[in-house]
Amino acid sequence: MQKPVINVMVKAARQAGTVLLRHMSKLDSLNVFEKGRQDYASEVDSLAETEIIRELRRAFPDAGILAEESGAMGKGKQTFIIDPLDGTSNYLRGMPHFCVSIALVENGEPTDGVIFDPLRNELFTASRGAGATLNDKKLRVGERKDLIGSMLITGFPPRERPRLAAQLVTVGSLLVEAEDIRRSGSAALDLAYVAAGRADAYFEAGVKSWDIAAGVLLVREAGGRVCDFRGRGEQLLNGGQVVAGNLKMVDALQKAIVKTGYANAFNA
Repeated sequence: MQKPVINVMVKAARQAGTVLLRHMSKLDSLNVFEKGRQDYASEVDSLAETEIIRELRRAFPDAGILAEESGAMGKGKQTFIIDPLDGTSNYLRGMPHFCVSIALVENGEPTDGVIFDPLRNELFTASRGAGATLNDKKLRVGERKDLIGSMLITGFPPRERPRLAAQLVTVGSLLVEAEDIRRSGSAALDLAYVAAGRADAYFEAGVKSWDIAAGVLLVREAGGRVCDFRGRGEQLLNGGQVVAGNLKMVDALQKAIVKTGYANAFNA
C-alpha cells in the first residue's frame, strides 16, 4: 500500500501531465523564453508547476517547496522538489520523451519520489525502504556485470559545454566496450529507465536537484547504486554529477570516468 504522500504526489503529477498533453496541439503558439544559454522554458512549464504546487500545498501546507520555475518557497523539515516538465526541449519540438518529476526530500536525501510520463501513462514511484514500482509493478535494475555490451545513457547540458572535450574522451573510451550510449533529453526518465532495467547505467554532469531527486530514489529502491564522479554517494542532489546503475556497472563506469580524466575536469 502506498504512503499517503505518494498518493498526493501522484495526483499532482497526473494533473501536471494533463496540462502538458493539453498544450501539445499548439506548440507553435507557446510563449518560449531562454532562461540561460541554450536553456529554454515555456508557459507550459509554469502552468504545470502551478498545478503541482496547488495540490501539494493543499495537503502539506507547512512543507517547503523547491520548484524549477518558481524557485524556493517556504521552509520546513521536508521539501518537495519539483520539475514540472523534464525534457522541455523535446516537448517544444514535439519529440515524445518528457515527464513530470516530484520528490520529497528530508535532510538532503529523497524519501519519496514520483516520475510520470503522460504520453505512455507510465507512473514510476518509490519510497525509501519500500521499493520502486512502475504502474504498481516492482522494479529491479538490470543485472549486467560489466561494460561489455552495455546500453548507457548520458547528457550534454549547455552549462557543461566547457568540459565537453573531457566528456567526449570518456564517451569514446566507453564505446570500445559498450553497445551504445544514448542521449534522451530527460535526466528524470534516464534514471527511471535505469531503475526499470531498460538501460544499464547513466552518467551526467550539470544536473540540478529537480532533474534527479526522484530518479535517484527510484534507482536506489530498485536495488541500484547512485554516486558522483568520485564515487561519493551521499548528498548528491546539489553536487551536479550523477552515475547510476547496478553495483557492478556503477563501479565500472565511475572508474572509467576517473581513468579518462573526466572527473579531474571538475577540480577547481
